[in-house]
Amino acid sequence: MRRINRIFTVIVFFFLYIPMIILAVASFNKGTDIAVFQGFTFNQYKELFRDSNLLRLLGNSLIIAVISSAVATVLGTVASVGIHSMRGRMRSAVMGLTNIPMTNPDIVTGVSLALLFAFVGVLLRINSVLGFWTLLIAHITFSLPYIILNVMPKLSQMDPDLKEAALDLGCTPVQAFFKVILHEIMPGIISGALMAFTMSLDDFVISYFVTGSGFVTLPVEIYSYTKKPIQPKVYAMFTLIFVTILLLMVAMNLLQARDTSKKLRRKEASR
Repeated sequence: MRRINRIFTVIVFFFLYIPMIILAVASFNKGTDIAVFQGFTFNQYKELFRDSNLLRLLGNSLIIAVISSAVATVLGTVASVGIHSMRGRMRSAVMGLTNIPMTNPDIVTGVSLALLFAFVGVLLRINSVLGFWTLLIAHITFSLPYIILNVMPKLSQMDPDLKEAALDLGCTPVQAFFKVILHEIMPGIISGALMAFTMSLDDFVISYFVTGSGFVTLPVEIYSYTKKPIQPKVYAMFTLIFVTILLLMVAMNLLQARDTSKKLRRKEASR
């Protein structure tokens, strides 16, 4: 049975990653036909960094990803502390509402936000309400649950006596948060921030409905490329984005593993 599980796992990973491997190989291909490898070259990457339009679009995506993940991290951390202080049904209800955006289809979330922004635009008498700010608000909105999902377990694992000890030693509640609680939940905060960044960087569906012509992100613009032959330099762009996200996810997993091992060592030392 164990051997069958391993074979099944290999098959799953094969279908998950073989498209990215083909894409990466195509980014180093001299020819334009993805099915025929005509030789190794870095020309596609050189062409990519010469394309000011693609770099501008990538910059837009990075700006939205950095700002939205930073704001969502602050708001999500504060919200997690508030939810953690709740008890009983209230806490369960709030957590249920928090998890809805993650289970809700992206197209529903995108259309709903677009209708909301259009309604606000009518109220404020703004003709072109969709743009940078609507895109930023949308990305913060769908990033928040991922922050809360990563921070809440760290709050639950934290020894409640640490906060009480800090208060007994003269700290105010705010000082206790920054000197004790924040330090304990920092791995969860960093993991949530990295996840929010990656989700924002490659988001297409929600961004497609809430963005305007004045500020376009890379995934939205790339969608228009599918209606015509894709230039090989786009393969290079996809490969760089995939490698970046892969490194971030590896860093997040290493951070979580390091935090878990530290807590295990603390428990063993206290016995």
